[in-house]
Amino acid sequence: MFTLEQIKEAHDKVQTAADFSNYIKEVIQLGVQGYDTFINDGRVSYYGVDNFSVSTTEKYPTLKIAPNVNKERFIEFLVLHQDGQTDYYTFCEQAAQCGIAKSRVALLEMTCTYFDILDAPIIIEKIPV
Repeated sequence: MFTLEQIKEAHDKVQTAADFSNYIKEVIQLGVQGYDTFINDGRVSYYGVDNFSVSTTEKYPTLKIAPNVNKERFIEFLVLHQDGQTDYYTFCEQAAQCGIAKSRVALLEMTCTYFDILDAPIIIEKIPV
């Protein structure tokens, strides 16, 4: 089983979006199968085998998630963030403005999926390794 401290140690090594794939490799080795990030407050729920999970607390004041999705604008913000042009909190603010409520990283499938407030998938990306 994994702990939040182990995950935090792996995450602390991420300085830019380019470091993300190394982080993914490290948490897979810990036994993490995936995690959900809630855009409204930054909570993250990590899950592994046998329904094992650990969750963080809120990371920032609550953001209002727009009721309607602006997929095209979100893609623009996502590309900027992946290019290292925005910090994480700014990206979360932009995602919320575009109606993105949650992201799910599925490590077995190596995908990152962004969902709206109704839990409908909006964008599914392959994670480069």
